[in-house]
Amino acid sequence: MGSVALAEELLLLAYDDESGRATGSHIGLDLGMSAAVLVELALAGKIVYLDGTIMVSDATPTGVAIVDEVLARVAADSPHTPASWLQRLRYGLRDRVLGGLCARGVIRDVDETTMGVLHLHRYPTVDATVEADIRGRLNRALSTDEIPDARTAALATLVAATRMTPALGLTGSDLAAANQRLEKISHDAGFSGAVGMELSTVRPSVALVVAVLVKAIQTALGSPRQ
Repeated sequence: MGSVALAEELLLLAYDDESGRATGSHIGLDLGMSAAVLVELALAGKIVYLDGTIMVSDATPTGVAIVDEVLARVAADSPHTPASWLQRLRYGLRDRVLGGLCARGVIRDVDETTMGVLHLHRYPTVDATVEADIRGRLNRALSTDEIPDARTAALATLVAATRMTPALGLTGSDLAAANQRLEKISHDAGFSGAVGMELSTVRPSVALVVAVLVKAIQTALGSPRQ
């Protein structure tokens, strides 16, 4: 497991470095971060998708606070569907992820609360190297035909599912090409549900978890606006 959790990677991509404000769909980002923590657990071999629900297969902590918090919660509860877990986990998750990144000096909290009534916070970047590494991995995945590692493939798939591709800083034909490449990465990894799990480039148990979470995100967000 990397030193930066997938949910943190997704959040850093969504927040503007200078203004410190989130771009794109707030609900999409929250659902994406919920999914990202569950994907992290699947990658670590901690959860599986079985009989329509997310279940814990190994409750041993991973050592990553935000991930272990969710692992303990899933282990202590009865099994729920992927869609149910996305909704249950998303409330308050963003604040905890932001707090963790601030504590590590990756971003900083700029409190613009007015007269103690209107609470406004911005989170501009302090350590740009963290996001640079994330974007570098995504750029390599998008610009080459190499098969990305499971973690990068999952991140790319979540970016597409949450409609965060504009955060990649691409426009026009470049954005269209990126969307096509993201679709191929998701398909080849078995995340789209359109390829047999035995043919996926990612461990089948992981691919299945990602696939059902992506479907739940897409259902929650509905059809994109034209």
